[in-house]
Amino acid sequence: MAVFINAGQIKVGHAIVYNKQLWRVMAVEHVKPGKGGAYAQMKLRNVLQGTQTDTRMRTEEKIERAVLEQIEMEYLYDDPAGYCFMNTENYEQVFLSTELLGDAMDYLLPNTKVKVEYFDEKPIGVELPRVVELQITETEPVMKTATITSTPKPATLETGKVVAVPQFISVGEKIRVDTAEGKYLERAK
Repeated sequence: MAVFINAGQIKVGHAIVYNKQLWRVMAVEHVKPGKGGAYAQMKLRNVLQGTQTDTRMRTEEKIERAVLEQIEMEYLYDDPAGYCFMNTENYEQVFLSTELLGDAMDYLLPNTKVKVEYFDEKPIGVELPRVVELQITETEPVMKTATITSTPKPATLETGKVVAVPQFISVGEKIRVDTAEGKYLERAK
């Protein structure tokens, strides 16, 4: 069953069907010029192909909002068949490819719970938790002037992702990372 909404109601993160393809809204700006009709300027990413496009629609124009089924799964391990996720309700296992997951693997450790998104009964991606806790495996030593300087330093996380952290962070500490922006938030408590 298709659900149609006005282009003026579209928000970042929505999945829409545009030109018979599935797109994720990455950015949207609603504009009301002094002369003429209001419109929505959107940046879209093709969910299956990964390509991006910019488009503009009148706010009263109808667009199909894609209905995605989200199933809670737990990341188990990776092997040559792909990354293994297990449905937490019926214990069914699904293997997802690196292309499908993209940058999500920068934040996933075994036993992490995520929501796998399905469209037309095929997995199309994962929705990560907004914040994850990861351990620092490599970084420069703590400087004695760490409280004076505010220059961040690079730190490698246990998943291999490199983030900028404050000077007072050292190897072995756990930090909280924002998965949407890939940024250090704070020390884990």
